[in-house]
Amino acid sequence: MKKNIITGAIIILSVIVFLLSFNYKQKKDPNTFYKVYLKDEVIGVIYSKKELDDYINNQNHVYKDKYNVTTVNAPEGLEIKKINTYANKIDKIEKVYERLVKEEAFTIPGYQFTLRKGDTVKQVYVTNKDIFEEAVKTTIKTFVGTEDYTTYNDTVQNEIINTGRIIEDIYVEEAITTKKVNIPVTETIYTSAEELSQYLVFGEEQNKNAYVVKIGDTISEIAYNHQISVEEFLISNPNFTSEKNLLFPGQEVVIQMTNPQISVAIETYTVEDQEALYQTNYEYDENEMQGNDKVIQAGENGLERVSSRIKVVNGVTNYINLVSKEELKPVVNEIVLKGTKYVSGVGSPNNWYWPTVSGWNISSNYGYRISPITGRRELHSGMDIAGIGCGSDIKAVTNGKVIEAKYHYINGNYVCIDHGYGEYTCYNHMSKLIVKVGDIISRGQTIGYSGDTGWATACHLHLEVWKNYPWKSSALAGTFNPRIKYPGVFK
Repeated sequence: MKKNIITGAIIILSVIVFLLSFNYKQKKDPNTFYKVYLKDEVIGVIYSKKELDDYINNQNHVYKDKYNVTTVNAPEGLEIKKINTYANKIDKIEKVYERLVKEEAFTIPGYQFTLRKGDTVKQVYVTNKDIFEEAVKTTIKTFVGTEDYTTYNDTVQNEIINTGRIIEDIYVEEAITTKKVNIPVTETIYTSAEELSQYLVFGEEQNKNAYVVKIGDTISEIAYNHQISVEEFLISNPNFTSEKNLLFPGQEVVIQMTNPQISVAIETYTVEDQEALYQTNYEYDENEMQGNDKVIQAGENGLERVSSRIKVVNGVTNYINLVSKEELKPVVNEIVLKGTKYVSGVGSPNNWYWPTVSGWNISSNYGYRISPITGRRELHSGMDIAGIGCGSDIKAVTNGKVIEAKYHYINGNYVCIDHGYGEYTCYNHMSKLIVKVGDIISRGQTIGYSGDTGWATACHLHLEVWKNYPWKSSALAGTFNPRIKYPGVFK
């Protein structure tokens, strides 16, 4: 009996020791698992991080094929933290994956390029750095021309002897930074330079329409009728090299508005010989009746060598700054003797006076363009005469009466003149006005001085010509007078 009691005690003691030993071992060696967080919310506990990564990668062959990558990664905001626990329960990897699919997009490895200009920030995602660099290079060639781009990069420009042009700089105005990131597959991800360059030139919409050429069509007319610039037409139709190229009926051309996502600038130093137009000056004889005009000296155009620095951004002239001007052949002005027995405030529709000093260039004609000020597509309602320097005389094209002379935040200091026969002219961006409303102005009279007030990138004259007056009722809305396209009217 005593022997049985001792044996039982030994057994009980052995069980207690075993249990204590097991409990001790359990406390000493807990399980190592991984807790999965998505945006700080727990969505499961898994056996290993690699297990989840491999499962995500193996389940997403569609993204691998689409973006030509070997790896698909977890969504942004996913965290996997190592935990030690005595619990034995873990979640099935399939359940954790299903939760991820519902909550967030998976990611692929790639690069994020950030473009900054002023307050504007844009981001572009690519699978390879070379794609972005090649697309930017293609975009630059689109706006500055392949020949100019190659010449500038090869540093093989010829020295200017008498006349010529040197490219001083070609660059993108945006500050560009890059970093390697995991890109959510919901973002627009570019896998080819061609696709990205189309975005950089035309934007996201990329609305492309076909137009069939009709008899009598010209490139400039087609561009105007579709509210695009000639430069945009040439970009969308690279088989044409100039607006003077011939079209034939039935030919199909592309109409596509550019919406540049980067600002491609080209700065040049240009020396060219320009014809200096003669002016017609009048001498008055009070004994002769008005209308009895007699040419007493024939006019002859002169020649000037004009040096300028020019900046063009995305095909639009940003400024033309006069550097120097050398007279090669003097201008001989025409002199006309006019009778002055009756003086009228009514001008003449013929023989207009050129409104600026010589050395001028037309930096932007009347038509649709992307404004260098707003960056939006707008109708440019006049002709920009640049290269005349700041503070030079601005003159009236013919007789008339001043009907507006004031400042406007867009037009700057401007003057509008009623010429008395249904035509009006307006002179914008002047630095100073020297006439007032009600003044009777004679042809060639100085009305102010060139400047860059209002919405202007540099000193120039923005000249508008109107039939009817543009600020009257809609029934009398102003219509642009095409005569401004033909400088020959200014004599």
